[in-house]
Amino acid sequence: MGKKYTDSAALIEKNKLYDGAEALALVCQTAKAKFDETIEIHVRLGVDSRHADQQVRGAIVLPNGTGKTVRTLVFARGDKAKAAEEAGADYVGAEDLVAKITTENWFDFDIVIATPDMMGVIGRLGKVLGPKGLMPNPKAGTVTMDVARAVTEAKAGKIEYRLDKTNIIHCPIGKASFGPEKLAQNFETLMTAIIKAKPAAAKGQYIKSCVIASTMGPGVKINAAKLGG
Repeated sequence: MGKKYTDSAALIEKNKLYDGAEALALVCQTAKAKFDETIEIHVRLGVDSRHADQQVRGAIVLPNGTGKTVRTLVFARGDKAKAAEEAGADYVGAEDLVAKITTENWFDFDIVIATPDMMGVIGRLGKVLGPKGLMPNPKAGTVTMDVARAVTEAKAGKIEYRLDKTNIIHCPIGKASFGPEKLAQNFETLMTAIIKAKPAAAKGQYIKSCVIASTMGPGVKINAAKLGG
């Protein structure tokens, strides 16, 4: 570990569970890289993602955005394609974009949005977009007739949250430069959404643990019991 990391880690009590506000202040204090570090949360849930009735997935717009410039790719035709362009989509097309992705291994985008009628066209991209978490999905609001709204929300800081195979949700909630107050607003918005998405089949403690960390910094454990759920 480098000196910056070691110095940062020394500021955190290893076995202490911090309140959210205190944890966010610490994370900002320990983000010492030369670039503006992303702040991420990692939430372990008391569910089993192998069961369809225990999936936790959704999307929300963070009140202060993510601090990241989001590049949007929209699969649409006609009026919907025009609406996406007017909303500020970075790339709009149909079969031409499918060909570009498959033949050129092109991935200069962060979010893929599609109208429902385009899903047949982009179905064969599932094998390349799926593993990268880029395949459009109705639950995430990325398969929609209202492509203009989807583009606007993506640019404003809409993020998707979903369980991985180890029942953990990993999500960015902003940049270190936001400061603790703005990060706290984003954090609370995301946690409220995750708690509301609790499956009826979930038993026992829902939020098992919650850790917050900057890109290069150490993790800070948050008192999960105070988060609800």
